[in-house]
Amino acid sequence: MQKGIIGKKIGMTQIFDEAGKFIPVTVVEAGPCVVVQKKTVENDGYNAVQLGFGDIRAKRVNKPLQGHFKKADVALKRTLKEFRLDDINSLNVGDIVKADTFAEGDIVDVSGTSKGKGFAGTIKRHNFARLKESHGTGPVHRHAGSMGACSSPSRIFKGKGMPGQMGNEKVTIQNLEVVKVDAENNLIAIKGAIPGPKNGTVTVVDCVKKA
Repeated sequence: MQKGIIGKKIGMTQIFDEAGKFIPVTVVEAGPCVVVQKKTVENDGYNAVQLGFGDIRAKRVNKPLQGHFKKADVALKRTLKEFRLDDINSLNVGDIVKADTFAEGDIVDVSGTSKGKGFAGTIKRHNFARLKESHGTGPVHRHAGSMGACSSPSRIFKGKGMPGQMGNEKVTIQNLEVVKVDAENNLIAIKGAIPGPKNGTVTVVDCVKKA
């Protein structure tokens, strides 16, 4: 990982390229983020920087975190995220990371918390097929059906698709293209959709290319 930033999902829109073709994009308010902590191999066993994003009132921050920000001599921030960068020499505590850390054409991975959809059955949650709705099926045509074996192994294996909470989990969308960067307003337009609702917190990192 060469670079990363914390941002807020603004919403989706479309922009037009030079050929007049429209591109669906998601606008992200990326930064400004402040470097709150710098970790090194000598002290922590790995290289990383901790970024803070979004202002917050002091009454909403507990005392240990207040001490953490005071030690770094930076303003209180709502969100803290750690980025394991390959090279952290160019960043120091108190530095500001802005949207212009990315450029048009960059390929990025975007992570966020997906929208929670509450309790869902197996058809909606796992794309199970329903049973036929006639010939004695009864009121169970959307049920999961038989899911356990007989006397052996007499249990349900881990990972079996079951009804339960849907969404509200970390999701990462990979290989998205940065279409436009507005450094003055700290906005990044990313081609396609990204996880989470409007105003949801997301992290944007450069795509890690496999060898």
